[in-house]
Amino acid sequence: MKNFIILLTLVLSFKGYSQTTNNSNNTYKKRVLESAEIDIISSYYSQNGDNAAVTGGIGNENLTDVATDIVVSIPLNDDDVFTISATVSAYSSASSSNLDPFDLSGASRNGDDDDDKSSASNITGSPWVASTGASKSDVWVNGNFGYSHSSDNRNTIIGATINFASEYDYVSFGFGGNFTKLFNKKNTEINLRANIYLDTWKPVYPTELDSYLEANQSLNRGFFSTIDILDENGNTIDKNGTNVWSPHNTTLVDNTQRNTYSLSIGFSQILSKKAQASIFLDLVKQQGWLANPMQRVYFGDRANYYVGNASNIKNYTSPINTDVFQLADDIERLPDSRLKIPIGARLNYYINEKVVLRTYYRYYSDDWGITSQTAEIELPIKISDKFTLYPSYRYYTQTAADYFAPYEQNLSTSEFYTSDYDLSAFNSSQIGFGISYTDIFTERKIWKFGLKSVDLKYSNYRRNTGLTAGIVSLGFKFLMD
Repeated sequence: MKNFIILLTLVLSFKGYSQTTNNSNNTYKKRVLESAEIDIISSYYSQNGDNAAVTGGIGNENLTDVATDIVVSIPLNDDDVFTISATVSAYSSASSSNLDPFDLSGASRNGDDDDDKSSASNITGSPWVASTGASKSDVWVNGNFGYSHSSDNRNTIIGATINFASEYDYVSFGFGGNFTKLFNKKNTEINLRANIYLDTWKPVYPTELDSYLEANQSLNRGFFSTIDILDENGNTIDKNGTNVWSPHNTTLVDNTQRNTYSLSIGFSQILSKKAQASIFLDLVKQQGWLANPMQRVYFGDRANYYVGNASNIKNYTSPINTDVFQLADDIERLPDSRLKIPIGARLNYYINEKVVLRTYYRYYSDDWGITSQTAEIELPIKISDKFTLYPSYRYYTQTAADYFAPYEQNLSTSEFYTSDYDLSAFNSSQIGFGISYTDIFTERKIWKFGLKSVDLKYSNYRRNTGLTAGIVSLGFKFLMD
């Protein structure tokens, strides 16, 4: 699933209450969390575009995703809170389905059923048409366990997290810790956070590369034995001749590990009764296999070969092509390390009792050549004691990675290459609008839980590359009586 696309991370905040207790020193302190809280957020995401990375930078990017996130916060005592969260995300992707564009049966994710395709006349595919293969859809699951402890004066908070995530082509395990210190009468706050994620690939490859290697690099065995291969003029090639298709690189994933180490530093200051500012700096180091083995690359300095209808080769880069597919030159290849450094700031300003201004800016750079800038503004408008509207706008721009080139513009002489448009130069805008209902007295009840808030939001996203997306989310917060 694409990094963009992909889907939005939803972060929920938990606030303490003013219940007081008597400790061993006969002093009073606020209870961190008065009662158990449950947050439930569901979202629906949909996107369209013409630059699918699985098919080498062109093709159908249609994707839909339905996700539900549940967070349960449980007070263990006055000072300690235990948090459990789980996310299930089910998606359907036209791009991912074309991992095997020739799959009509949906029987396999990895091309192992390719030997069953026995008729050259009915084998077609297209980067613009979704395959029925099993890779067209999948479920991503994530679980997280967190613990936090607050000091008696509530000026120091320490915490730890453990999480697990799984999708059909990878498994991830992570853990981390955080430290927060408040001083200057709680007007100043410093946050430190460190996380480690240890991922393991279960590599899945484009079917033609996988099948070629399974057949011991022979075009006369397995899947290719009964399939006509066409040159760029539409002529059927002689599989025993000198001008035949073969992958540029027959070595695929040689390291199934992908590790991420991150350190975050944040500083927040109340400037006045109406203004609060914060800054943050992140250092993120990634090591291991950082390319996506599902994503094809086509070179401009190698001959092209196809399977399907010869008459549509001339229309290959157009959606009118529904029945011919170009065999990959290679999979995406990227360096085995990456250093990311984002730095940003927030400024929140209380205009009046009805309106608050929230602003955000971030500058990002990495050693792959990408720099980016993000600017966002949100303007919550309180229209009653319980209802708030919050329109927002976000603008983003980035430069291209050193290793990016569009379809057919990478060179086989390069060490690294990709046609993933998430690594291209682009700018995007996102317009959002939401409405929030809040009842601090939780008058409405569902069994033993009082409804504290409801949030509904819609966002529309557009890139200048043609990608468009929309997401609608609905969230509920409950308190246990």
